[in-house]
Amino acid sequence: MPLTKVNFKPGINKEETDYSNEGGWVDGNFIRFRKGRVEKIGGWEKYIDATLIGSPRALHAWIALDGSQYLGVGTTNKYYVENGNVYHDVTPIRRSSTNSTTFAATNGSSTLTVTETGHGAVNGDFVTFSSAVSLGGNVTAAVLNQEYQIDLVTGANTYQITAKDTSGATVTANASDSGNGGSATDAAYQINSGLDVFVPSTGWGVGTWGAGSWGAATALSDTNNLRLWTHDNFGEDLIINPRNGGIFKWDESDGLTTRAVELSGITGANKVPTKALQVITSETDRHLIVLGADPLSGGSRTGAIDPMLVAFSDQENELEFEPLSTNTAGSLRLSSGSSIIAGIKSRQEVLIWTDTSLYSMQFIGPPLTFALNLINEGAGLIGPKAVVNAPNGVFFMSKNAFYFYNGSIKKLNCSVQDFVFSDLDVDQSFKCFAGLNEEFSEIWFFYPSKTDDTNEISRYVIYNYEENSWSIGSLKRYSWLNPGINEKPLVAGETSSSKVIYQHETGSNDDLSSMDNVFIESADIDITDGDNFVFLKKVIPDILFQNDLGSDPDAAINIVVKRRDFTNQTLTTDSTTQIKNSSTFSSLRTRTRQFVLRFESDDDNTEADRKDFKWRLGNTRIDIQQSGRR
Repeated sequence: MPLTKVNFKPGINKEETDYSNEGGWVDGNFIRFRKGRVEKIGGWEKYIDATLIGSPRALHAWIALDGSQYLGVGTTNKYYVENGNVYHDVTPIRRSSTNSTTFAATNGSSTLTVTETGHGAVNGDFVTFSSAVSLGGNVTAAVLNQEYQIDLVTGANTYQITAKDTSGATVTANASDSGNGGSATDAAYQINSGLDVFVPSTGWGVGTWGAGSWGAATALSDTNNLRLWTHDNFGEDLIINPRNGGIFKWDESDGLTTRAVELSGITGANKVPTKALQVITSETDRHLIVLGADPLSGGSRTGAIDPMLVAFSDQENELEFEPLSTNTAGSLRLSSGSSIIAGIKSRQEVLIWTDTSLYSMQFIGPPLTFALNLINEGAGLIGPKAVVNAPNGVFFMSKNAFYFYNGSIKKLNCSVQDFVFSDLDVDQSFKCFAGLNEEFSEIWFFYPSKTDDTNEISRYVIYNYEENSWSIGSLKRYSWLNPGINEKPLVAGETSSSKVIYQHETGSNDDLSSMDNVFIESADIDITDGDNFVFLKKVIPDILFQNDLGSDPDAAINIVVKRRDFTNQTLTTDSTTQIKNSSTFSSLRTRTRQFVLRFESDDDNTEADRKDFKWRLGNTRIDIQQSGRR
């Protein structure tokens, strides 16, 4: 019989059964569809070698007036500003004390007990000591006078740290460590650390481990919420906000050695909100917009967030929030939903999502300043980072579907919808985020999986908005920065021991290692609707291998043939053959009613065979013939 060309439909489809999806793809990892063809995605490399403390769940890049390029990184523990391949800690200070901190050590132990009345710290907070003197033995002044992360809060006036030298090595106290560090020790406490795991409600176990008394219910606050940062520029300066926390400003002109300071405490600040869910700058009209602000009452801010209140500053003045007839400051309150989830700047408008609805906020000038229009009820946002602005519109993820907005709401026809949302770890869904990969016309959505059961983002789904195709995969990531100032996407991830920022679509590897588990698997294939057995004799591949220099003669992938005789049977791997650039065909001897083709990166435990190349599928041909009914 003549050779049969197998043309597969672009996109992975998990809405159909494997048999009804004949001519399509049913599963894959680390692949994309481009111009209708399957290819391996681009690799990633570390943006810089420096590591981060805490999970980096927010990224923001900008350029100052003098051309200096900055990257803001918000983690669960800190906020950094990167410049010149160095991360600078600009985390705000919430409390400074003078001559009020003492230390107690125990012979043979590295644990130090710190006493300070009303310290206000929680487990995981960072504090920097200064002016301390030696305890008399191994715990010297140099050991004490540095930054520490608090191990355990033991009371309102005490907590514990682990003594270390300036290199980070643990220091053990000896019998001579009997002093208290001097009575003139100063302490600077950074804002409270947030949680790395979302707590959906109050109850037992809420908050960091060991905090509070056993069995006591804890109310959610800025100290025991999932730590998610928002940030935006007001000019060349940076406005930052930990969700449910304060609003801070980092002044670029003050330099990288300075920390962000609370906006409401800056000289000239008037009626500035002290708490927020998000900050965003309206660029065309130059207002600082605060989503979920604490309201004004009796001439001052209450300090308690109104989750549906939108406050905005006077034009060109981020420090003026008092509504007056002589300025454009003011506030609006949303009505549809229970809480604002996020806002994003779009074309001539700011889009604001609640948990159930979408609003459009547009600048109209005095006296009202902004107009607020309800666009849709029912298409809420699953998490603050689960929305992205693309060249053709805005894409976002709700609690049960993917949507597109370009003046009106459209639900995307998704061929993996049930697969994604049935596996979504709802308790951690606030971590979901989206990113734009404009080079390939892709929107990447990341989500936590119930199957993986890690309490963390572990899977992604890609939507190609030009070709209307979907693909899926597994990858642990924390946040995404769209290309712009940086030509490639910057994506926060981790190594085996630390949190880092990767530059994606760079090379073909997983940093310096091969990219493992790259594959695409077809739906079932048969002839005469499975009435007859088929005899599969030969596969003639059409695969393009490429490296940075062009064609890669040493690259290889595997073609795996799986078979079954009836639809509900489990697939059995029949044969695996290695295909190289020089391969002309692969001989097979498979007799079955239905078979599946799987293309995967070669996995013979030789990493050199799997590194430094991409592959792209063309038209596979097979030598196949009928082989009777039994």
